[in-house]
Amino acid sequence: MLKKKIISAMGVGFLAGLLALATGCSKVNSDNYDKIKAGMQYDEVTALLGKADACNGIMGIKSCTWGDDDRYIMVNFADDKAIVFSSKGL
Repeated sequence: MLKKKIISAMGVGFLAGLLALATGCSKVNSDNYDKIKAGMQYDEVTALLGKADACNGIMGIKSCTWGDDDRYIMVNFADDKAIVFSSKGL
């Protein structure tokens, strides 16, 4: 009986940990968005947010997005420096 309770408690703890990873540990949040400043180097932004989910470039401007269609941070870079940034769903 005690063994079942321990296994059950471990299962609940494991699920709670997964939920925390899926929701609470995302670097795409308002606190990190507020830390982005114009002029930040690309490397500084990736140190803050991690690897971008997508980057595209045209005419010397690189646009990178972290997140998905519902919740994201988008930063545009010129000469590897942040110039314009926006967010959705934070």
